[in-house]
Amino acid sequence: MDNPFRLHHIGILVSDIAPAAERFAKRFGYTIDSPVIEDPQQTALVQFLRLGRADHWTELVSPNGEGSVLRGALERRKGGVHHVCYEVDEIEAACKQLRSQAMAMVAAPAPAVAFDGRRIAWFMDRDQLLVELVESGPGRLALRDLVG
Repeated sequence: MDNPFRLHHIGILVSDIAPAAERFAKRFGYTIDSPVIEDPQQTALVQFLRLGRADHWTELVSPNGEGSVLRGALERRKGGVHHVCYEVDEIEAACKQLRSQAMAMVAAPAPAVAFDGRRIAWFMDRDQLLVELVESGPGRLALRDLVG
């Protein structure tokens, strides 16, 4: 059986996306693959970067204001790796599999602005690993667009 989880992106928490994107581009050679996208549901601003011909993205994530759920994490940790995201074909089945592996669902599947309405779900394990799932399909930032 093929593994249903394909690395989509690593989320990096930053205080300000524009200078962070500039640093990633200058230091490591990243290219910017998306505009800054506001997702009010996630209370976040995000931007996707890609390194060379990588088969996944790096996502810069920042609070979209003082009321953002990300504000506390940014104040506690000052930034850094925030989450790992996997693209899955069947999000409900993937959610069931993660729950069976002792991961707690933090947010049930819901449409996401960054992915043109494809659904995302959030999980956390006992070690505080935050995992995002994004369902595959047509639209912006689909892994199938990285082939080639």
